[in-house]
Amino acid sequence: MTLDIGVMLPASVPGPDHPGLGDIRDSARFAEDVGLDSIWSTDHLIASAPILESNVVLATAAAVTERITIGFGVLLLALRPVAWTAKQISTLQHVSGNRVVLGVGTGNPAHGDAGWRETGVSFADRGRLTDEALRVLPGLVTGAASTLPDGQAVQLAPGAPMPPVLVAANNRRALRRAAEFGDGWISIGMSAAAVRAELAVLRDLAAEHGRPAPDAAVVGPEVSAEPARAAADLAAYAEAGVKRVILAPTGAGWQRDYEFASAVRAAL
Repeated sequence: MTLDIGVMLPASVPGPDHPGLGDIRDSARFAEDVGLDSIWSTDHLIASAPILESNVVLATAAAVTERITIGFGVLLLALRPVAWTAKQISTLQHVSGNRVVLGVGTGNPAHGDAGWRETGVSFADRGRLTDEALRVLPGLVTGAASTLPDGQAVQLAPGAPMPPVLVAANNRRALRRAAEFGDGWISIGMSAAAVRAELAVLRDLAAEHGRPAPDAAVVGPEVSAEPARAAADLAAYAEAGVKRVILAPTGAGWQRDYEFASAVRAAL
């Protein structure tokens, strides 16, 4: 069975009362050493608990690894000027050897709008701004002559291969965004049956845009705490059409979580 198994880097904590952040270098190296397929970093300027900046986290992870995929899980495009974002992504592709996967989202409302207000971005407009950024991002990253949403012409150099774009969220707007702009769709905590049903919708939406159906990824899939049973749980996701899963932190510490993920991968 081919199923990409990923984990979250210890770049954020679930709440202010939880233990501190983990060592990004050690965790990235460990994930690669135990055979995992991908490592991911979350993104917010101001969240409900401490969080590191995702571009710096992934650059650090890239510097100490050779093989493993490094992913934004997910980047908030609307928080940043799109040209700067494109420059960071193309640079990360260069320094990592083209190992980037670009997960994109519009932000969890549970974190509030403080980060958006601090950057002068309308929280209400974040969906529209994300769409505008996605339209021009491939050209900017690859070094093509491009026109920004405000009409400004720009061409960035050096360009780099555009990484796969995965659009995240459990709602119909995210499915439409994935169908129009994405190579994949990320759901959060969905059951295998629910993912299967949504993928049928996604295929129809992609066809409307004349595009192939995006792949599916699941963050925090429903799995047993025992590796062999967890592997059986993930088999159901694979049968539903899921291509990659990102196992959620359990609170046991990143090393134990990564060892568990490795055992599950071996059981698959």
